[in-house]
This record gives sequence, structure tokens and C-alpha cells, in this order.
Amino acid sequence: MDGLRNLTYVEQMWRSVIGKVAGKLPDIGVSIVILLVFWLLGTLLDRFIRRLGTQAKINPDILSLLSWSGKVTVLAVGVVTACGTVGIDMGALLAGLGLTGFAIGFALKDIISNWLSGILILVYEPFRRGDYVSIANAPGLEGTVVAIDFRYTSLEKEGKLVLVPNANLFVKEIIVMRPPSGPDIA
Repeated sequence: MDGLRNLTYVEQMWRSVIGKVAGKLPDIGVSIVILLVFWLLGTLLDRFIRRLGTQAKINPDILSLLSWSGKVTVLAVGVVTACGTVGIDMGALLAGLGLTGFAIGFALKDIISNWLSGILILVYEPFRRGDYVSIANAPGLEGTVVAIDFRYTSLEKEGKLVLVPNANLFVKEIIVMRPPSGPDIA
């Protein structure tokens, strides 16, 4: 008898869940359309920023940062809008994310430090692609800069690729040897 009662209870709960989901299907459909529209807008913004930056001859690494940031911002607004359409209380969710964001930020401090250092390296340009750099207090850690991204700066020397965390490059002394830019015209 208890088994039949439990089955009935589970069956009632299952039907309740199905009924609630079925009632939300139109909102879920609208939310999916909203996400697709914001994804398209983010992609268009990404292309627009890249095209405009290429025409203005902006550093490709900074251009990548700007286009990525624009696309992620548009997508984040789209996610918040879509969740609000379904009926998720975004105020409470964002308040909860504030507290967990602090904990996550503390846990990911090295990644965040490298990311912010990468942005500052790209903005201030203490060195650029093609420069030969040597890092103080790190014997043998030198090479030609082949890429700068948000987390690492890639150095190449004698066919070896070394990924140096940007935070290390931002806080240590760096010797930069730029290749000659051409003959001096005097």
C-alpha cells in the first residue's frame, strides 16, 4: 500500500513539473529567440570593431580585447534579458552572485591578475610583438615576443615556445631589445 501511495506522490510531482514546464514553453521559446538575437548582435559588433580597428591600424592584440569585451557584454545583457523573460528573478540572482563573486575572485586571483596585467601590457606597450625581451631574476627566460594574450605572453627562442604569465612580466624588470626599424634618415 505504501509503495502505491509513493508512486502516486511521485506521479503527482512529475505531472506538476510537466505542467509548469508546459506553461512556460512560450516564455522559453521567446527567451531562446532573445538569446539568438543578442548572439547575432554580439557577432556583428565583434566584426564591426575588428573592421573599424583594422582600418584605424589599432594594435591587433588590443583590437582582440575590445572586440571580445564588446561581444561578451552584449551576450551578458542577452542572458539577463532572456532569464528575466522566463521569470527568473535576476535581482536576487545578481545579489547572490555578488557574494559568490568575491569568493570566486579570491580563488581565481592569479588568473585575474594575469588577465589584468595582460590588458595593461597591451595598453601601455612596454614591449610589442617582434621585440626580444629578457626577464630579470629569471635566468634563461628570454626570447622574441610572438604573441600577447590575456593570460600569457609567448616568447620564442631557439625553436622553443615559452609561455610567461603576464603578472610576472608586469612586476619584474624587463630588458627590451627592439629590432631596428630601418635606416635612419638624417
